[in-house]
Amino acid sequence: MWQSYLNGLLVAAGLIIAIGAQNAFVLAQSLRREHHLAVAALCVLCDAVLVSAGVFGLARVLAENPTLLAVARWGGAVFLIWYGLKALLRALAPQGMAQTGETGSRSRRAVLLAALAVTLLNPHVYLDTVLLIGSLGAQQDAPGAYAMGAASASLLWFFTLAFGAAWLAPWLARPTTWRLVDLMVAVMMLGMASQLILPA
Repeated sequence: MWQSYLNGLLVAAGLIIAIGAQNAFVLAQSLRREHHLAVAALCVLCDAVLVSAGVFGLARVLAENPTLLAVARWGGAVFLIWYGLKALLRALAPQGMAQTGETGSRSRRAVLLAALAVTLLNPHVYLDTVLLIGSLGAQQDAPGAYAMGAASASLLWFFTLAFGAAWLAPWLARPTTWRLVDLMVAVMMLGMASQLILPA
């Protein structure tokens, strides 16, 4: 059981920590201190549900239905382009977020819906959590413990990112820094969208 838990923890940590759209979103929200803990909790919940679904059968279903992956691919690409362009426009603005009054301006519902979109409209989430982590978990002696290990990795990472970035926010509250964060988010989102659209 503990070996399966540790396997899930290590495999998930290796994939989750790699900078992606979800991490970039949590980082940006945490630097804004805009419902960042709720966003982190939602990301942990989504990861736990998706990994568990993959471990207990969804990985096989997705692998056998390329149409579902194609729908997720194009829907995700459209959303990532839209979100990336919004971040790029903020980065090119004459003032950073710290001076435009954007901090805390969105409702928790709006922020959580955006977090859900970043998470669930990104096909890489399904490839990582459901297909890769999930299919490996299905082969474990204790699949439930493996899923708990993966969820623990997600919990540790997203709350560390949320608390750490929010703690650093006062030292990073310069317009140039905010614009650089938005530029990083834009590059990440548009880069992932291009990976989805362009053939491998």
